[in-house]
Amino acid sequence: MSPAATQKKLAIRSLEIMSSGSRADFDAVYHPDASNRESRREPPATRVRGPEGFYATAMWLRAAFTEMGHEIVHVVAEGDLVCLDTVMAGRQTGPFVLYTDDGEVDQVFAPQGKSFSVAQTHWIRIVDGLVIEHWAARDDLGRARQLGWLSSQVAK
Repeated sequence: MSPAATQKKLAIRSLEIMSSGSRADFDAVYHPDASNRESRREPPATRVRGPEGFYATAMWLRAAFTEMGHEIVHVVAEGDLVCLDTVMAGRQTGPFVLYTDDGEVDQVFAPQGKSFSVAQTHWIRIVDGLVIEHWAARDDLGRARQLGWLSSQVAK
């Protein structure tokens, strides 16, 4: 398998384990110094480096969403960077909690039992055969609309 193919496979695995992976799976995929640029609005436990922080992100997502997963649309690798073009889908069955920079609860979105399906891209940097960095571009507004978190009223 080529280095690019190996990196693509690892990047895809890093998303797969978010919905169902064990802590051991995270240890096998994430570098001890891995950082998640998206953890700013997540619980404080997600803001630590390495597999522990990414596993905490998975637990936070799983607490809110069941039937969660990513359909991989495109995968591109160049150098140490892999980009995954995906569609994330799931159903909100638990509260979705956002946090302040200080780690305090900012907003809680009550579960509506509704499903969602939104476009996302995930950018994953790989070093020494492990994920070292992650960031994403997500359609959070689309998810909020599909889950009924926004008022249907439009400002006039």
